Amino acid sequence: MLILRRTLLLWFLMFWQGGFLFYGAIVVTIGSDVLMSDFKQGLITRRVAMAMNVTGLFVLTAWLWDWFAEPATRRKRRWGAWLFLLLTVACLMWLHPQMDALIGTNDILDRDYFRHLHRWYLRIATAQWLGAVVFTVWTLQNWRDGDRSAAHERNTSLKR
Repeated sequence: MLILRRTLLLWFLMFWQGGFLFYGAIVVTIGSDVLMSDFKQGLITRRVAMAMNVTGLFVLTAWLWDWFAEPATRRKRRWGAWLFLLLTVACLMWLHPQMDALIGTNDILDRDYFRHLHRWYLRIATAQWLGAVVFTVWTLQNWRDGDRSAAHERNTSLKR
């Protein structure tokens, strides 16, 4: 069960954050080139972004499983990172409808305000990605420490 839980949680995190990274780094540029329009690509991205945010909420909820199943080593900082990720998802979900309301049928209704919101969206999304990297490192350290502690306890009980 331990390996299954850890594998699923890592795959959920990779799906969410890996999808974000791949979409932002590759798909947006290719989509703009193929569609020959940043605006048309943006119409796709507006739908994808909301799906990524909902996915993030699902993934972070799934990680509560780890909270209850793993030993308490490194818990404060690791779950501080988890709370930071949850805050970034909430901020992105709050910003998204505001940006969405500025998108008309064929153009952006208020370019300056949209650009301002979009810059904040990208900053928060970047901070989220960095937070996910930190969360991953701290989680792996926690798992390693828990495994070492369990192995030590087994060895100690065998010697008795």
